[in-house]
Amino acid sequence: MSFFRKAFYLYFDGFKNMSSLGKKLWIIVIVKLFIMFAILKFVFFPNFLNSNFETEKDKSEYVINSLTNKN
Repeated sequence: MSFFRKAFYLYFDGFKNMSSLGKKLWIIVIVKLFIMFAILKFVFFPNFLNSNFETEKDKSEYVINSLTNKN
């Protein structure tokens, strides 16, 4: 049996035999991660480069200048 199959069954059996409290807590964790990465990304982190620069050259120059300039 391959490593990935063994790892899958390890987690599958662990979640299958978990208590109902543990399953509810994992659902809460998964929902919170989905909210953080899927929803809040679009609200708080707009695409700055696409909205302020037209060409790829302008974008790359801005990034290089931002990384190399010491303010």
